[in-house]
Formats: sequence, structure tokens, C-alpha cells
Amino acid sequence: MGALQSTLSRIDGKGYKAYRDILGRYAFEDFTLIIDHVQGDPYAAPSRLRAVMPWARAALPEDARGGDRARAARDWLARGFRRAVRDERALAIDAGAQTVLDRTACLFTDEGVELRFTLNLPARGRTILGRQAEALLCKAVPAAVAQALAPEHRDEAALARHCDVVEDQVALRGQLAERDLVAFVGDGAVLPRRSGVDDRPLADAIAFAAPEALAVTLEAPNAGAVTGLGIPRGITLIVGGGFHGKSTLLRAMELGVYDHIPGDGREQVVTDPMAVKIRAEDGRAVHHVDLSPFINHLPYGKSTEAFETELASGSTSQAAALQEALELGAASLLVDEDTSATNFMIRDERMQALVAKRDEPITPFVDRIRELRDALGVSTVLVMGGSGDYFAHADTVIQMHDYLPRDVTDEAHRIAAEHADGRREEGEAPLAAPRPRALRPKSVDPADPKGKVKTKVRGVDTLVYGRDDVDLRAVEQLVDPSQVRGIARVLQRLASERGEWIEAPAERVAQWLAADWERLAGHPDGDLARPRLAEVMAALNRLRSARFRAL
Repeated sequence: MGALQSTLSRIDGKGYKAYRDILGRYAFEDFTLIIDHVQGDPYAAPSRLRAVMPWARAALPEDARGGDRARAARDWLARGFRRAVRDERALAIDAGAQTVLDRTACLFTDEGVELRFTLNLPARGRTILGRQAEALLCKAVPAAVAQALAPEHRDEAALARHCDVVEDQVALRGQLAERDLVAFVGDGAVLPRRSGVDDRPLADAIAFAAPEALAVTLEAPNAGAVTGLGIPRGITLIVGGGFHGKSTLLRAMELGVYDHIPGDGREQVVTDPMAVKIRAEDGRAVHHVDLSPFINHLPYGKSTEAFETELASGSTSQAAALQEALELGAASLLVDEDTSATNFMIRDERMQALVAKRDEPITPFVDRIRELRDALGVSTVLVMGGSGDYFAHADTVIQMHDYLPRDVTDEAHRIAAEHADGRREEGEAPLAAPRPRALRPKSVDPADPKGKVKTKVRGVDTLVYGRDDVDLRAVEQLVDPSQVRGIARVLQRLASERGEWIEAPAERVAQWLAADWERLAGHPDGDLARPRLAEVMAALNRLRSARFRAL
């Protein structure tokens, strides 16, 4: 620490670039401070630092150092550092919100527990304020590191609770496949959020309770037996009047692919980890996707077996999203009528009578949903409050009433039988899994027009990548900007691959995410989170420069 103090004293009052002299490693009493990057001026991105506390000093419980409990412990420690610096506006760490993601903000290394954080180095104009910097680096940082990592400041019960809750969610999610479930919603869950921009639980929400007919019990290693609503594999409809909680339930399932912090209300809501939300998305690009099972015989004989467009319509974009989800291996689809294209979802008897099938290129989803289940083993959870055309196809029908679920499967089937109409199914050829595509890696070049690598994140909505702004607003299962930064790293790795084409890029990305994430994340960035394969491929499919071909 003395060397750092000496350097800060020496550069006090000098030009801002003299801060580069503090780069390096500094030994403090309980940890090592590593200054990896110093910002170029006061208005640039903040400086990047690491603090490493040896294992012997951190003295973490042994059961918090491996597997999913380690991920939870790292998350908890990063949140502790954030609490410790909440009054120091110059210091920050990427500790997340309601989800427990695999982040680079806190890592367990061979050396010990490593925190990665940022610091805006103080200046008056572009003149170094050495004394203020010394107060931050030599007093505020050591105090925050001690509060976050030192055992004498640790709430061991809170750490154990955090790890228990995450471990339970992993265990519950792991039981879904063996119980033939798409999702599980525990009794007592709080699903509504405070607002569209506040993901914390609504304070006066009605607690969730499963109907007896659909109640299942799973086992959690810490909570024990957990009873709740089991969403079976197959075709599930969620129906009900407006404002009764249909979309709220589906949204909870969408995010049940992630673990949540204690007190979130969704700690016992888990979903098939490969479940994908599909929706319409006017204006997106589509690259060499086989849309023929859903859109075919276009005017003037244009083929849809390798469809390309820079400006997809609602129905085209939803068909593309579905085929892309199947290509990456999704076995569960989540669909909400509110974000779907009507002509993709339904085509009733009267419209069939007026517009002959030979004049309608779209095969509606209602005529493929059973084939998805029977031929491809793909389940669908569908919110549908405006049409009963799906009643006859559904295996399970859940009505949301006053924010609570009811099993109305038998009633829906009775109504479908009593009110049968003359509507004809319009699937023209048997449904098959889409053929994989190959990617040209050079088309994923992150360089801007000046040849400089350019990646920038705007929340979870936009990834600026090279020459393109990738619109991610319709990728609804993204929850954190750090995931988008992680996606950018994966795309850069794809761009660096040798060869003219990468066959089945989804398989390559899945391998990297599973086995090579730490190398992908790089060093020493602390603001990345491991994304899912689904969101990486969603971004790639929306990158306008990307070029694919069929295998």
C-alpha cells in the first residue's frame, strides 16, 4: 500500500494521463489490489480493478466453494461489496438484480476470492486529485473489501440462505424432465412485479396456489417437499379474462430458466432450461431460414425453404423465431397471443371460406401445434384469451381467475366437442425438424467502418456490434445487460474462427458456453454474465451482417 500512496502523492496535480503510473499490483494487509486498466480521461469508461483475498483469510464455508452453491456465494459476495460502496459514487460492481447469474464480478480462483470492480479516478477538470484518489484506493476500497469478504463481517446465515435458495432452484429444475413437466410454480409464489421497470415483487400481490388437479410435489435439498402447479409436457393453454394474470404467469415461466434471489417471490418457479419464448417482431432480419412448414407457395413461386429478408412481417418473423428455436434444440415453446401475429396463430372457418388455401401462404400455428408435440417432442405453453380454436388440441387448459389458476381442461374439451365447426386443418406436408445451417464467420466481424473493434451495450435492448445495431427488444428472456456483453464476446469468438464456414454454429456455441466460458469472458472484465445459448443465437440471427447457408 505504501508504494501506491507514494505514487499518488507524486502525481497529485499532474495531467490525468499520469494516473497510468498506478497500474500494477499492491499488497494490502488482507488482500492484493490489482489495477488492470486506468481510464484515459475523467469522462472515459471507469478504471478496472481487482481485489484478491487469499482463501485462508476469506475462510468461506467449504460447502460454498463448489458447484451451484459457489455461483450463489459469488453472487452474494458481489452484492455485499455493492452494499459496502453504496455511498461511494466513484466505486461500482456489476452485482445484478433479481436473478443469480454466472457473473465475472466475483470469481473463485486458485489465489482466493477475487472481486472485480470499477473506479472513476477523481480529477478537477483533467488535473489529478491525488489525495482524493488515495482516500478511495487506500481507505474506501480496503474497507469495502473487508466488509464484503472478511469472515468477521460476514452474515453466515444470510450466505447459507442465499446458497440454499439457489441450490433448491437448481434441484427443482432438474426434476422437471423426469416428471414430464415444462415448468413448476410453487405454492406461495409471488408472480406480479412492481412495474414494467421494477422487477421486484409487488408488495400486496396474491400468493399463488395450485389447483388440486394439477398440484405436484417436488423435493428440494434444503426446503424439503415443495408443492405447486406442474405444467405438463404437451400442449398447455392459459386462458382467462383480461387482467386476471395470464401473461404474468407466462412471464414468470419465461424467467424460470434463471435462479432468483431470496425474497424475490419466484424462488420456486422453475422452467425447462431450454424453453424459448417466441413472438412476432416486425422489421427484423431473417437469414436463410426454412419457413416452408409455416409459410409456403408465395406469389410468383418464390421459395421459402431458405428465406431471406431484411424486413420481416409479423407472421414471417414469428415463423422464423420458431424455426430458429427448433434449430438450437428447444423442446419447450412459450407463446403469448399479445405478442403474436394473428394470422400466424389462427385462420377461422369464415376466412377459409373467403380466402382459399391456394391463395393463403401461411399455415397457422394451430395446425402445427400437435405435430410439434407428436412428431418433434416439442411442448407449447400458450396464453390465448381471444380464440377457442386451440381447445381441441390442448392437453391441459388452465384458467386464470383473480390471479389464481383453475383446471378447466374437461370443460374446454366439452365446449370444443359441442361447438365443433367446419374449419379445415391446413398443414400441407408433414412437419420435420429444420435443417441446420452453416455460418460464415467473416460475416460476424465486430469491426466498425474504421476497422476498430466496436461493441457496446444499451441495456438489454440493443447490442452495438461492429457496423450493426442489433435490436434485442423482442428477445424477452434477456434480463441483464451483462448477458448482452457476454453475447458480444461469443460473437467475437465466432468471428475469429478459421475456415470459410462454421457448420452448426449453435452446437459450437453450446460447447463454448458449457466448457470454455471463463476463457470467453476474458480477463480482467468484471461486467459479464454467462448468456444462454438461446439468447446468443437470437442475437446472431438478428445481426444483419450475418451470412448463413444450409448444410
